[in-house]
Amino acid sequence: MADEPSWDDIFSGSGDSTGRARTTPEEDGASRPAAPRSGPVSRRELRERERQQERGRSVPDAAPAAGSDAPSARAEEPALAPQREPADPFPSTTTAAAPPPKPPRRKTHRGTWILAIILVVVLGGGAIGAATLWNQVAPGVQALFGAKPSDDYEGSGNGTKVQFTIASGDIGSTVAANLAKAEITKSTEAPYKILLANPSISFQPGTYSMYQHMSAQSAIDRLQETDARLVTKLVIPEGTTLKGIVSLMATATKLPTADIQKAAADYRSYGLPGNATSLEGYLFPATYELDPGKTAHEYFQEMVDTMLKRLQSAGVAPAQYEHTIIFASLIQKEAGLAADFPKVARVFQNRIDQGMLLQSDATVAYGTGSTGRVTTTDAERADASNRYNTYVHKGLPVGPISNPGDTAIEAASHPASGSWLYFVTVDLETGQTVFSTTYDEHLRAVSQFQAWLRAHPSYNK
Repeated sequence: MADEPSWDDIFSGSGDSTGRARTTPEEDGASRPAAPRSGPVSRRELRERERQQERGRSVPDAAPAAGSDAPSARAEEPALAPQREPADPFPSTTTAAAPPPKPPRRKTHRGTWILAIILVVVLGGGAIGAATLWNQVAPGVQALFGAKPSDDYEGSGNGTKVQFTIASGDIGSTVAANLAKAEITKSTEAPYKILLANPSISFQPGTYSMYQHMSAQSAIDRLQETDARLVTKLVIPEGTTLKGIVSLMATATKLPTADIQKAAADYRSYGLPGNATSLEGYLFPATYELDPGKTAHEYFQEMVDTMLKRLQSAGVAPAQYEHTIIFASLIQKEAGLAADFPKVARVFQNRIDQGMLLQSDATVAYGTGSTGRVTTTDAERADASNRYNTYVHKGLPVGPISNPGDTAIEAASHPASGSWLYFVTVDLETGQTVFSTTYDEHLRAVSQFQAWLRAHPSYNK
């Protein structure tokens, strides 16, 4: 028919007279897919398209008849219209699908509750117990809240006392390391940093009363306090023998007795006069402060140096050191009261000058090894093999019999004036001594002493 479009019109797509493309009702209907929307595509639209594609793939294609050119049934099915859904409140700004947002993290107060429980336990333990417990749990609490554990304690300790020793020659790093080793400070670094920042800090060798778990600053401060220092001393009484000093030193210093005896036997290493045969007499009796780390040889050397200085102060010439020491050691053992020392020196000097035997029981007793006795037996006084027996051998004994003090050294250097040839202590408790010029006077004084001994038998042992 004339009004029908030609085949060229149908296939040319030129449109009708209105300028609009000519379409069939099917092309205007729902079977025509909607043109893709320009611009961003929401996630909801992407999901809808995926569902439509999935539905299309789920319908199997109809098999065409053999030799038929008919289109497949799938091609002839109308497209499903998209379902209306609420607009996506979070439109995507990209064409790719974004992952769903993570749910907000729920806040927890576990750390707060743990801290509260710890505080209750700590505060319930008392001041000292709380400090100790807190020092134990603090690193864990700090780690819980992300804090770096401290290398230092807080406060002035947990109340547990510790004796801390600084030896001669210890340097700052040694002191810092020993503080940590003794559990006084938490670390070596904390006190060492303080010492590096203040080089003027110094330490006195000795033993100190400290506490466990002290802050580094409080520990350093306490080591500077005089009251914290436990001053231990070695007291050598006047007239103590070398044997007695060895015993006293072992007790006070805790050094092995064998080490002390070995140091004493090496008497030539102390700078004594060439005619000295022992340390006996050259150890000045005094009070010596103990120094941790000091050897027995160092203690003996200190005593010898002190004695040599005392001899110099008394005006004794080095050539007379040995003679003076022997004489003074005899006076120290025989005299009682300090006022009698010069008189006793005069008696011995007068007897030496007159060629008389000194007849000192103290020398005889020393030679027998019984240095604690003041009396001797007839057999002991007759024993010529005892080189210290002044009842047999004239002059001073062969060596010192004690370690004399200043009073005895002064008396040996400057005897009193007098003609006495005898003396005897008639009361050992008071030290009363009778000096006599004649032998008869002396015998009466001896009878007086013997009566005293009978009344005090404990002294005659």
